[in-house]
Amino acid sequence: MDNATHRPDWIPVAGHQLRIAGVHFDAVRIEGVRGERVTERLIEAADGDAGPIVCEVVGFRWMYFLLAPGEVRRRHWPIGVQQFGGRGVRTVTYIGIPALDGNTWPLRWYSEPTPQAPYVDPESLLAAVAR
Repeated sequence: MDNATHRPDWIPVAGHQLRIAGVHFDAVRIEGVRGERVTERLIEAADGDAGPIVCEVVGFRWMYFLLAPGEVRRRHWPIGVQQFGGRGVRTVTYIGIPALDGNTWPLRWYSEPTPQAPYVDPESLLAAVAR
């Protein structure tokens, strides 16, 4: 199976849909240029296969790094890194998830999930944030 045909069931077939963080994935959110730099470092370190990263293409240009469910609360994230999901959270957060193809504005994939990287590796993400 190649990367283009790998579509987990939480990714919509067309457009975009909201998914609850903590169910299919946890999410880490980083704003603007900082988020883009972290993304570039992460993708470079992973030889292009960093796992699912969603970008908002308007406004604050948030980058959403999608981790396996339960992973976000197992780590201490630095200031400016927002976390969504995990057990014991009393609020519900919805994350916009674009389809792999077609018009998904205002969201797009910066890095898609693959069979080898179905989620972003949290330790690699922490290392990219720290650099």
